[in-house]
Order: sequence, then structure tokens, then C-alpha cells
Amino acid sequence: MAIKYQYNKVSMQELSKQLRIRESALPTLKSKESALRIVLKKEKNNLSRLEGMYNKKLNEVESFIRLWGEFPADVFKLNLVNLSVQKIAGVKAPVLGDLDIFVENFSLFGNPAWLMVGVEVLKEITKILCEIEVAKSRIEILEYARKKTTQKVNLYEKVQIPLYAEAIRKIKRYLEDVDNLEKSAQKITKARQAGR
Repeated sequence: MAIKYQYNKVSMQELSKQLRIRESALPTLKSKESALRIVLKKEKNNLSRLEGMYNKKLNEVESFIRLWGEFPADVFKLNLVNLSVQKIAGVKAPVLGDLDIFVENFSLFGNPAWLMVGVEVLKEITKILCEIEVAKSRIEILEYARKKTTQKVNLYEKVQIPLYAEAIRKIKRYLEDVDNLEKSAQKITKARQAGR
């Protein structure tokens, strides 16, 4: 990345302003990056906990696998998953709200006795699956934001701040050299005029 500048005081002031902006933004970006790292670690732990709960629930249900073949398909239906938004270090991430689950009215006498228990198990499994999907989505969003923040921190810290500082240093040296040359020229001119 090359910075375009001229060897004058106006350009030096503009570069100094840009340098101050980046130096003041850098600590904020670093704290955002570390906050996102911490939240990501918690989210990944939460996801593994949810997947463990899901696998445990499936193992519990597996012993009744033949009974699930008798379960009527139209009794249980997930209508709507309500999501809200939560800001984490300035990043919008989804949060699972209520689940709108439709359970068809059915006769307790004409259906198997375990059907009510089956509906409750399906509700639990559905809730866990929705939580897993939302957790995966949160991790994906937060990982992308952390990656972008890390890139910006590296850009400021390793590229832009050193480039602006170097450009300011070059302009200062140039202006000092021009000033020294002008003073030397004035001294020579005075010495010639004094010699006449």
C-alpha cells in the first residue's frame, strides 16, 4: 500500500491527522478482537454442550425406534422459529426465541399411550436442534467479524501506521533540508553583500 503525499506542511498535517485516527482506533479494535475471541470460545463450548445433549437424547429414544414408526406424521409440526438480535462487541448475532409448535388434537383412546410422551420428546429434540442451528449461525457470524477485525488490526498495526509515520518523517527531513538550504543561501548572500 502506497501513500500519496506531497512534501509540504499541509500534506504533513493531513498525514499526522490520519496517523492519530489510526493510533486512537487501534486499542478499540484490539479490545473488540479479544472480546470476540472470548465470546467465540464460549459459543463453541455451548455448541459442543448442545450437540452432547442432542446425542444423549437420541440414544434415549433409540431404544424405542420401532414405536416411532407408529407415530402419526401430522400430529407434530414446527410452524415458526422466533429469532431476535443481540449485539456482541458491535456485531449483530441471532438469539433463539420461542418456538411455535403445532400439536394436532388427537384421541388418547384411539392412539398408543406413549404418544403424549413422544410429543414431549419431539418438542425437546426440536428445541435442541434449533439451538444448535442458531449456535452454528452465531459462531459463523462472530468468526467472520473476528477475522475482519484481526485483519484491520494487522493492517493498522503492521502497514498503515508505519507507512504514515515514515511519510511524516520523510516530509520533516525534506522541509528541514529546504530550511537549512534557505538559511545557508541567506548567509552566503549576507556575506557577499557585507564583502561589497
